[in-house]
Amino acid sequence: MQDSDSAPEITPELSAAAHKINVKKLEKAPYDHTGKHPGNTSFSYLLRLMINVGKSVIFRNFESDIIPPNNGGRISIATHINGLVDPSLMILTQKKRIISLGRHDLITGPIIGWWSRRNGAQPVLRKAEVEAGVTDGNFARKINDRSMLTIANCLAGGHGAVIMPEGKSHQDSKLHALRTGAARAALASAAIAKKRGKPAPVIQPTGLHWERHYWFRTKSYVEYTDPIEIKLVYDDDKISRLEQGEWIEPPVSAVNELKQEMYQKLSPLTPGAPDWETYRAWKLIAHIKAIRDEKPLISLSQEVHATRHFRDGINDSNYQELIPDAIEAAQILHSHDLDANALNRNQKLKKMSLAAYSNALIGFLLMISFSIPAIIGSGTQSLLARYMAEKSDEGLDARTTYFFLAAMFSPVIFWPLTSLIIILILEIKFLSIQGILCFILIIFGFYISSLIFLLGYDQWSKFRRIATISKFSNTSAGAEFNTLIEKLNIQLGPLK
Repeated sequence: MQDSDSAPEITPELSAAAHKINVKKLEKAPYDHTGKHPGNTSFSYLLRLMINVGKSVIFRNFESDIIPPNNGGRISIATHINGLVDPSLMILTQKKRIISLGRHDLITGPIIGWWSRRNGAQPVLRKAEVEAGVTDGNFARKINDRSMLTIANCLAGGHGAVIMPEGKSHQDSKLHALRTGAARAALASAAIAKKRGKPAPVIQPTGLHWERHYWFRTKSYVEYTDPIEIKLVYDDDKISRLEQGEWIEPPVSAVNELKQEMYQKLSPLTPGAPDWETYRAWKLIAHIKAIRDEKPLISLSQEVHATRHFRDGINDSNYQELIPDAIEAAQILHSHDLDANALNRNQKLKKMSLAAYSNALIGFLLMISFSIPAIIGSGTQSLLARYMAEKSDEGLDARTTYFFLAAMFSPVIFWPLTSLIIILILEIKFLSIQGILCFILIIFGFYISSLIFLLGYDQWSKFRRIATISKFSNTSAGAEFNTLIEKLNIQLGPLK
């Protein structure tokens, strides 16, 4: 297995937002070195509500493992390809109150930054910002040490932290080299917890999986495996200084050892492929094998584990000879915006059916019936999200992030404002019982109408997908794909 030292070491390309540093807001960002959470408790509950709304809007299907319980703090780590959606789902799928470590502009921005500070998020100034001249090394060290101490103390106090250990977002199919931040915070937190007589924190490897992460209404699956125990590496004097509020770096050897262990435990939870073309080939073979075993892969979690099973066994078998044809077949599907789910139980491309037309009718009726409240309630933020996604230089993951944020902020900004405007138009006295009741019911109505509209959209999308597959099956590319599937089945025959 690849180790962290040989993993891709790619310096992040700074976005326009990352080039803008707000020194005053960074200095005023809330922090706490006593073990208490620096954020506002009410806002933590509100944040979970907002994330839940965002999740229900952008995902067609959502699955999550039960996170392993522990009495102390918990550092959740994962690969980072889907912007702000990644840490949000890690927050949502556990009960511990979370503190996060994020890029400086995500803490100081005008809207997201305001909410981040209320939730106690800690800023970090990366090496890339220092090397680009965005900030100087001394100020970066001051902010980073303060943030690391806050994270370590929160973890020692039994809270959770979300850290993306690669230190950047990327679009690769394998884990990049890990930065030292998560390991350093973990080692310091274990020492502080011992000093205060608290349960030791753990590091929780997390797998974040998507049908296709930049699709709207995609599938999502959050995976949890066994946590990593954290060793005690500080002597008593340094533990005392840490506990009293002085940041003391852990031994470099201990940091590298823990970082290596994190990489070894986290890497298998990623696609772990040399490129996306190869991963799509693995996934196609996993589907073919499952269909042959009469256990078709229905859910995303089943697909993830079946693909991984094939990946992990590929070097111990004759499966390597399948890869070239599988890559070609998977690439044909991908070029037509399809994937391995286009196969039916007979290993043929899906065809139009009465059920498909029924889905189309149901979807169309639901969308038409709830289009007006859905457009009034969510039209503005949807257009704004689309504009921001197209304007952004943050990369492919920005599309999902902006639509996710638009949904998240609907119940706290867009729906209340629209509800108030409707009440004023109807000339209902807002401060009356009737006005307050109408205000709440309209907000709730916006949410329900959006969900029903999206349910209709899902049914309509299902019909359009089947129609696309059916049309594709009648093309020369479809015929070539079918030939490759037959060839793969012949090759799989003696290997079954």
